[in-house]
Amino acid sequence: MSSTAGQVIKCKAAVAWEAGKPLVIEEVELAPPQANEVRMKILFTALCHTDVYFWEAKIGKLSTCSNYTGAVEVVFISQLKLKCSIILQGQTPMFPRIFGHEAGGIVESVGEGVTELKPGDHVLPIFTGECGKCSHCNSEESNLCDTLRINTERGVLLNDGKTRFSKNGKPIYHFLGTSTFSEYTIAHVGCVAKINPAAPLDKVCVLSCGVSTGMGATLNVAKPKKGQSVAVFGLGAVGLAACEGARMAGAGKIIGVDLNPDRFNEAKKFGVTDFVNPKDHDKPVQEVIAEMTNGGVDRAVECTGSFQAMIQAFECVHDGWGVAVLVGVPNKDDAFKTHPLNFLNERTLKGTFFGNYKPRTDIPSQVEKYMKKELELEKFITHSVPFSEINKAFDYMLKGESIRCIIRMDA
Repeated sequence: MSSTAGQVIKCKAAVAWEAGKPLVIEEVELAPPQANEVRMKILFTALCHTDVYFWEAKIGKLSTCSNYTGAVEVVFISQLKLKCSIILQGQTPMFPRIFGHEAGGIVESVGEGVTELKPGDHVLPIFTGECGKCSHCNSEESNLCDTLRINTERGVLLNDGKTRFSKNGKPIYHFLGTSTFSEYTIAHVGCVAKINPAAPLDKVCVLSCGVSTGMGATLNVAKPKKGQSVAVFGLGAVGLAACEGARMAGAGKIIGVDLNPDRFNEAKKFGVTDFVNPKDHDKPVQEVIAEMTNGGVDRAVECTGSFQAMIQAFECVHDGWGVAVLVGVPNKDDAFKTHPLNFLNERTLKGTFFGNYKPRTDIPSQVEKYMKKELELEKFITHSVPFSEINKAFDYMLKGESIRCIIRMDA
């Protein structure tokens, strides 16, 4: 691959020309990497709900990999508005665009100033980054890089504010700084994690988004102790990963909460012991869970983006020690309402982004956990399609049939 270094590469990419229309496999041109950039050959990529959301380009909220909407009637006495520095700013339709952000590949060439990576390295491109210099990167308590934090509105690269993709001289926009629905792509070096070359890229690629987000929310933030109870709201890919984290932590009871009863059987593979469908009860689901657990669960993880579910997750944890973690991204106009006594009674509310993992520092170690058989990834992968049939992956997700569909770029 080094023979192409410094040259424009012609490659196939799945281009979204219009919102909600099938992707079209096109031959595009990809410019060489500039300073602090890495050009990669993508071997496997997966479809995430975030790709679908921005492909549809509908005005509304982003729900994190679940259709849970959890509407209940509860009287709230006071209002607490949560400021979220990573909230997605709604939809600014941007086409043509190359989507994709959950992938694995091999470095083809690097730009000026890149010393951490070299051609031939196996890597996972990640939708958020780690510059290694800002206050967040230098803090052991944060992974919210000031420079490379997720930006869904940016369709260009940071170096010069331009795209590297084009067709017939016309630019094609990037997505999340990764654009992995292409045989080759470019990302900032801070958004590229170098991993063990022996790791199967068709499996570990799912660690670059949803699985790490949900699993880390449980293991790194909720931190349940062995034998404790955990409730997970929303049993999409991120929620199932949160359940997997609870299972790995040794939770004694894992309660899955979702409006779709068909998800319970699948969720059992991820350690879920009990299932609650809010539609089956005439009382708030937090009361149902409290009755099931002698006063409330020890930990709760919300993975839906529904502010009602966020309230339920917080109010279903036990007073004195209960911890609730918010993962889903709400509508920017949503407000979180609860009574202040819920805090004074020693319940804790936390938020998380990408499971509190630093992309370059922490993701390689998660790959090693998989290699040591401490982490199961195969059960997240329900489908596989060749690149030429990428639109089937969208169909599977829109029908709710897949957790993760792997797209084989060489097929």
